[in-house]
Amino acid sequence: MQPLPNERELIERAQKGDKAAVGTLYDAYIQAVFEFINYRVGSADVAEDLTADVFLRMVRALPKYTFTGAPFGAWLLRIATNRITDFYREKRSEVSDSILENYSSNDPDPFDHLAKAADRTRLQEAMQALSEDYQTVLILRFTQELSHTDVASIMGKSIEAVRVLQHRALKALARSLRQSDETEGGGL
Repeated sequence: MQPLPNERELIERAQKGDKAAVGTLYDAYIQAVFEFINYRVGSADVAEDLTADVFLRMVRALPKYTFTGAPFGAWLLRIATNRITDFYREKRSEVSDSILENYSSNDPDPFDHLAKAADRTRLQEAMQALSEDYQTVLILRFTQELSHTDVASIMGKSIEAVRVLQHRALKALARSLRQSDETEGGGL
């Protein structure tokens, strides 16, 4: 997620109510924000709703936004991270239905689909057990395929700190998945 060449000017225009500038910022960052959220929540429908909310919050907060030299995308991903945290807080208070009760599909092999869904669920649960920084670095590096330099800029850390964070996050994820294997007897 590279900053736009004229990003500062676009932000200033958007802050003054220029709808075209807001649209350009939206177009530039919508896919990255959606993918970031989708990976964390595991549902495209929920990710679409949360992404829309992130951009609504962006528009509301733009008048107070101060350009610091950091990429605008970093600010948006921080809003997205906060919105994801709110989502899980809200979700904890709701009663969930069983996957099998709600499952309907035209898949020729629904058991294969369920097995893949279970693997994704295990990975997401293992990721959610990690700290926010660990989750963020892994998603940005491996899902968004950003360089260490870009991740460092987004997270406000040095490149070396991101490398160390990534190493520790991968070790923690592997540990979490092993523990899941031991308790459930499953495998990814």
